[in-house]
Amino acid sequence: MYEPIRSKSVHSTTAGSTPDFPHRSREEELDIQLAGHLAALLAATDELRALAPSEDLDTAADRLAEQVARLRGGRAPARAPLTAAPSAPHPAALHRRAHTLASRTLVVAASRADTAVAILTAERMDAHAAALEPRELASH
Repeated sequence: MYEPIRSKSVHSTTAGSTPDFPHRSREEELDIQLAGHLAALLAATDELRALAPSEDLDTAADRLAEQVARLRGGRAPARAPLTAAPSAPHPAALHRRAHTLASRTLVVAASRADTAVAILTAERMDAHAAALEPRELASH
């Protein structure tokens, strides 16, 4: 009634013991995602540093860069020079964006159980929230 299968299935994910495509573990996927979120937070931090330099932002940027490099196997993240500040930036918007990025990073760090990144991003969330409080309260 049925014709036997004569060729290898196109849906097969393995050819003998060699996979047809590279597989990454859940931890590797989380590392990639975490490094991406940290790099985005670093970019926002660098924008804020260009707009209003401070020792706190410098320290935070260095710590973020260290964590990105650790997750990327020692490769340092790309960084914009401090003179490359966007035209007519709005500090409150940058702080809100950085806070959002830090919260997303914290979720991935918690999922990966990366305590160092979780602590760093929680600190960054607090710093960005504190930077927003006077402005946000004054506008209401």
